[in-house]
Amino acid sequence: MIIAQFCDTYPPQLDGVGRVAAAYCVTLTGMGHQCYYVGPSSPVKNEQDFPRVLSRSIPIPKELHRVGIPFLDAKYRKQLSAIPFDLIHVHSPFISGMEAAKLSRKLSVPLVSTFHSKYYDDFMMVTHSEALSQALLKKIIKFYNMCDAVWTVNNATGEVLREYGYKGDILVMENGTNREPLSEEGEARLRGHVSLRAGVPTLLFVGQHNWKKNLHGILGACRILKEKGQNFQLVTAGDGPDFAAIVREAEDFGIRDRCTFMGFVENRAELMALYHTADLLVFPSIYDNAPMVLREAAAMGTPGLLVKDSCAAEGIADGKNGFISPGENAEDIAATILRALPDTAAVGLRASETVPVSWDSIMVKVVAEYQRIIQAYAEKRRAQA
Repeated sequence: MIIAQFCDTYPPQLDGVGRVAAAYCVTLTGMGHQCYYVGPSSPVKNEQDFPRVLSRSIPIPKELHRVGIPFLDAKYRKQLSAIPFDLIHVHSPFISGMEAAKLSRKLSVPLVSTFHSKYYDDFMMVTHSEALSQALLKKIIKFYNMCDAVWTVNNATGEVLREYGYKGDILVMENGTNREPLSEEGEARLRGHVSLRAGVPTLLFVGQHNWKKNLHGILGACRILKEKGQNFQLVTAGDGPDFAAIVREAEDFGIRDRCTFMGFVENRAELMALYHTADLLVFPSIYDNAPMVLREAAAMGTPGLLVKDSCAAEGIADGKNGFISPGENAEDIAATILRALPDTAAVGLRASETVPVSWDSIMVKVVAEYQRIIQAYAEKRRAQA
C-alpha cells in the first residue's frame, strides 16, 4: 500500500502524537509499504527511515513547534499530488487535518483519523471562554464526521470523544513501543549530562514542560517528600513553554538542589538509559491519553505513577504493573511515591511484561484494518456509481 501519515509536527520537534506518526511510518516502511510522513518542515536537518513530504513552516511564538503553511507552498502541493496514495491517515484535525481531507477528496481515497488529544482543554487554556471552546469543539467534531474511520488510542480516550459529541463508530488502536537494549553509548551519554547520586531514589518526568502536564503536582510532591525527610532526586527530560517557570518553582519550593532539568534529550539511546536508571516515572497528568513515555519506561523496567481514572492510567493496576495516585494534588502524589518506592523493582518487572506492545504487532492490526477500509470504501463508491 501507499499511505500518508499527516501530522502537525515533524522531527526533531516532536510531541507524543508526532512520535506515533513517525512510528507508523518507520514500521510500515519496514514491512514493505510506502508510508509517507506529511507535515511541516524543520530547520534542523535530520535523516529518517521513511519517505516524507514536508511543507514550508514558520515558528510558533513561545512554542517549540513550528506550524506548517502548506497553502503557500506550491512545490509541496505538486509533490504530494504526484503520489498515488491508497489511504490517508491523519493525526490532527487542524492544518494537517484540513490538508488530509482535501487530498482524500481529490484522490477519492479513504480518510482515517486518530483522535489523540483533549482539544477542549487546549481551547480553554488559550481562550478562557467556555462558549468559544464549545464552538471550536463543534468544528472538530464536524471534521471527525467527515472521516471514513475514526480511531482512538484507548477506551478512555474514546469516551472523551463521545463526550465531545461524536456519535460515529470508533475503533481502539493502541500505541506501541519497541523494546530497545540498554547500550554502553546511551549510558555514557547519560553520565556525561547528569550526575546522579548512587543509592538515592530517582524520580523521573519525561515530556513537554507545560503546566498542563501537572508539573505543579510533581514539584509540590517533591517539596512534601523533602519535608518528610525522604531522600530523592528528581530528573526531568524535555522542553516546553513553561520550562523556565518550572525551574523557578523548584527554587521557590526549596528543592532545586534535588532536581536536574536536562532539557530535550534527542539521543534515543541516552533516553533509554535514563528510563532504565530511574526508579519511578512520575506522570500524574490528567491531560494525556496514552502516553508513549509510560510504555517506554515500562520497556526498560521502570513503573509509572498515574492518576486514578485518568485516560493515561488505563491498563495500569495499582501495585501490580504501576502505581495509581488517588488524586492529582501534591499530597496524593507524594503519598503514592512513598508507598511505591519500596516496590519499584518488582512492579517494574511486571510492567515490562504487561505494558509495552511492539509496534510490529500493532502494525499487523493496522494493515488489516487499512485493507478493510480500502475495500469498504471501494464498494461504497461502486454502489454510488
